[in-house]
Amino acid sequence: MTTIYDRVRELIVGGVFPPGERLTELDLSHRLDVSRTPVSEALRRLESDGLVESGQRGVMVVRLSDGELREAYLVRASLEALTAELAALRQRAGEIAPAALARLTGHAGDADRATRDGDLATGVRHNREFHRHIAVLSGNALALGFLDRVWDRIVVSTRDSLAAPSRTGQVDDEHRRLVAAITAGDGPAAAALARDHVLSTLSALPGGTPR
Repeated sequence: MTTIYDRVRELIVGGVFPPGERLTELDLSHRLDVSRTPVSEALRRLESDGLVESGQRGVMVVRLSDGELREAYLVRASLEALTAELAALRQRAGEIAPAALARLTGHAGDADRATRDGDLATGVRHNREFHRHIAVLSGNALALGFLDRVWDRIVVSTRDSLAAPSRTGQVDDEHRRLVAAITAGDGPAAAALARDHVLSTLSALPGGTPR
């Protein structure tokens, strides 16, 4: 069941409300055709997620500073190293169904094709699905939940940069090597590849930290 929280979150993560946008309970209640009570509850939850913040002018969609963005990427790098290693170990133990592993390859291919075709918004979505599916394969629900929150904050603050196709070929190669390590059940290699991939993405952003 889709909640008011889910609907407001999607409006923010989907770019309808950009960073710095002021949100009011009244406007959202009219837009979503609901009372202000569930909207107020949704905004409180979104504030705890780090997607909105309260200020003098009310509730605003968060805009991460360069330092905060770097922190988010470093957390993402550590979490994705963990989930990739766990996914590889589960694969080695025979706990991942072939169809579930095949979906990972499918997400990588979809992301690459969409980006090369110039459909950058779809490419970004498939890229996130690729990384999220690794977390699903890891079997660690807590890590998956934290990653969802970190990804939301990154996407909101760097939508244009994430869509930039400057690393298209490199990103696809990194995805393929990560899939190969997970498929081979090589936990240490999968962890290292996942971490390096995220840090490479960070270094490619405007103002990102060089590798």
